[in-house]
Amino acid sequence: MEQKDYRPMWKELGLNLEGHDQLLAVLGKAYKDIYLSQENRPKGMQYLDFVISEAHGLRIEELMETKKKGNKVIGTFCVYVPEELILAVGGTCVGLCAGAEIGIDEAEKVLPRNTCALIKSFMGFKLAGLCPYIQASDLVVGETTCDGKKKAYEILNDYKETYVMEIPQMKTERDRALWRGEVVQFKEKVEEIAGRKITPENLRQGIKTANDKRRALQRLSTLRKAIPSPISGLDALLVNQIAFYDDPLRFTKSIQALCDELEDRVKNGVGVVKNRTPRILMSGSPMAVPNWKIPFIVETSGAIVVAEESCAGERSTRDLVKEDGKTLDDMIEAIVDRYMKIDCACFTPNEERIGHIRDLAKEFKADGVIHYNIQFCTPYSMEAYKVEKALQQKGIPTLKIESDYGMEDAGQLKTRIEAFLEMVRG
Repeated sequence: MEQKDYRPMWKELGLNLEGHDQLLAVLGKAYKDIYLSQENRPKGMQYLDFVISEAHGLRIEELMETKKKGNKVIGTFCVYVPEELILAVGGTCVGLCAGAEIGIDEAEKVLPRNTCALIKSFMGFKLAGLCPYIQASDLVVGETTCDGKKKAYEILNDYKETYVMEIPQMKTERDRALWRGEVVQFKEKVEEIAGRKITPENLRQGIKTANDKRRALQRLSTLRKAIPSPISGLDALLVNQIAFYDDPLRFTKSIQALCDELEDRVKNGVGVVKNRTPRILMSGSPMAVPNWKIPFIVETSGAIVVAEESCAGERSTRDLVKEDGKTLDDMIEAIVDRYMKIDCACFTPNEERIGHIRDLAKEFKADGVIHYNIQFCTPYSMEAYKVEKALQQKGIPTLKIESDYGMEDAGQLKTRIEAFLEMVRG
């Protein structure tokens, strides 16, 4: 089938066409080398391959069509933004570009060099004119999960309207009250942008749509506990990443179909690796598309990633919003409760996260944990010490890795990871 020409749409959005062409060429080759080179992939992954191939094409066209109908597109960077409220007004919540070493030169004109790769990436994508999602968004929503982000959003607001939600740093009743106020204020902002009121009826549907997506991802997670694993860690990560971009109803249906296939694999003992392959839990900083470097090295070094304690993983999908609320206030309270359970490293103390990592290692029969943090991502870098200490007490081998989005350290990382896997096997 001949590829549709989306360049007129990209030009209308104000993208840097030459730079964008180069970006798509690089990402296309990386995807082919990393994903399409895998053997014994589930057939259901063909849908995800299609989504990736049209991530800057058909999906953006869909967003532009929904905007023409009077619906709004809200761009976000964090799992702390309540998608339910956006869905309630007929809006679309999309993740924004932030996982590649793109536009760094432009980003460093306004940001310090010693800034984490994720922040420089989202700023670079915008300043270099390479992200159609941020161009298509009617509003960008940021959050105060780290000092770097909250100051970067002040700069981003000069280029794109950016609304910032204040995330509490502790989990006392006083902090919950602060967060409830933020949720209510965000509800009012969403209503203002959309020109529509959030009602018990449309919020109930928004909650169900978001929960159904999480249920599909929870089912996928449960199936990964099987030995041998029916799906690679790379493919499972891709599913979790695409959850932030794709139409939620279509995505949920497709992932449930994928899980049907994986259930058959589990029943028949079909896996993507042999039974005795080391099982690795990835933990730490979020991994946005196309940040596939560490899982790719792990899985081409003779191991398999069976779970991600990450925003593109368990942290995002673990908890549902209670669906038994009768009034709008009931539902707002349920949303507040659900999002307060997220155990981002911005919290102190953060024993919940330590416990979740231990539990995941046990549930997924992980032979070792790789704690990954993006360079200069201070919260996760600092918390790595307590994670390692807690896992050592349980006799669980741990490898701490710090990296950015570049490939310069790939050889060194492969050497370290291979040595870690040898220790795990021993």
